[in-house]
Amino acid sequence: MKVLILYYSKGGNTRKLAERIAEGVNSVSGVEAFLKSTQEVTKEDFLESAGIIAGSPVYFGAMAWDLKRIFDEYVGIRKKIENKVGAAFATSGDLSGGKETTMISIIQCMLIYGMIIVGDPMEATGHYGVACVGAPDDRASENGRKLGKRVAELCKKLAS
Repeated sequence: MKVLILYYSKGGNTRKLAERIAEGVNSVSGVEAFLKSTQEVTKEDFLESAGIIAGSPVYFGAMAWDLKRIFDEYVGIRKKIENKVGAAFATSGDLSGGKETTMISIIQCMLIYGMIIVGDPMEATGHYGVACVGAPDDRASENGRKLGKRVAELCKKLAS
């Protein structure tokens, strides 16, 4: 079973957080994370995954254009994505830089795709997803692993 971790990263911080999330996915037996940038992802990656965790840096309080482009271009397979697990993550350059609104913009697309949306678990922050300022520190890294694990476990439960 696969979980797609889809991200756009200009400076590398969003990719670093994606890598921590992948560690959490890979900690669950029988589930494999595969990281794909917006330049690498294919429609087949969407179709083959049991869950999709998408992330972006904050761009004016919303996801980066290149991540939105993927959701726009893949709308033709939307009905085939229904009931897959979805989650979001974000990075910013400032404490009040719009991380939550960015995650909400990702979650809105996932809801339109008919996905089952989860935030990060209560043992992390219990909010919209995982976010950090700049590169993920130890706390954000651990919360990323927790989100990845939560999505992977839910994918397994839904498959059984």
